[in-house]
Amino acid sequence: MAARIVQKILYQEVADRLRGMIQAGELRAGEWIDEVSLTASLGISRTPLREALKVLVAEGLLRIEPRRGCFVNELSGRDLENIFPLMAMLEGRCAFEAAQKVTDADLRRLEPLHSDLRRYAEQGSIDDYYAANARIHVAIQDLADNRWLSGLIDNLRQVLSLSRHRSLSYPGRIEESCAEHLAIFAALKARDPEGAEAVTRKHLMRQLDALRALARRDEPVAGPAALRVAEPPEEHHAQR
Repeated sequence: MAARIVQKILYQEVADRLRGMIQAGELRAGEWIDEVSLTASLGISRTPLREALKVLVAEGLLRIEPRRGCFVNELSGRDLENIFPLMAMLEGRCAFEAAQKVTDADLRRLEPLHSDLRRYAEQGSIDDYYAANARIHVAIQDLADNRWLSGLIDNLRQVLSLSRHRSLSYPGRIEESCAEHLAIFAALKARDPEGAEAVTRKHLMRQLDALRALARRDEPVAGPAALRVAEPPEEHHAQR
């Protein structure tokens, strides 16, 4: 019995590590999962790795292709069109509830996060901005203190990590995003639930607008081959 519990803990830890690698861009969209390499680098056997892969497949972060193996999933334009309106609705509600519950102490804790965000936007540091932006979203989610809402947001946020911070690469988007966050913060300070919800929804949908614009810009040069980051070597096409 004890061994089975340890095994469960191990594959969950492996799943957490793989999620982090996807979010950090170490495993990129479309990339083939090299099980041999991963087991060696993580110091584990195939069994917990494969159990972890099943978890991430269920979450939508990975996909299995028959006779080819496991790949990091890719979000299509249709996926983004379906997910972002849901995220806008959910995170909008999150901001609404946060504005109802926020305290002066909470606002003081949020202040340095927004100062960091503004500095990174001014520097044009996309990676640092992305991380600060994520911390603010999570902080507002914590203020809402609604575990059902958080569960839904967390699931979709994991899937959206596949596109990482691509929207921030669109010209002018990082400045717009910062201005939107400062407007959300102002609504929280004013204890304005409706205002916080409206600006948050706009913030999420503007991300989708930027991704649409990037897709239009890249359309002439991005064919099906450009979507595949890494292919499995021939000898690994068949699953053992």
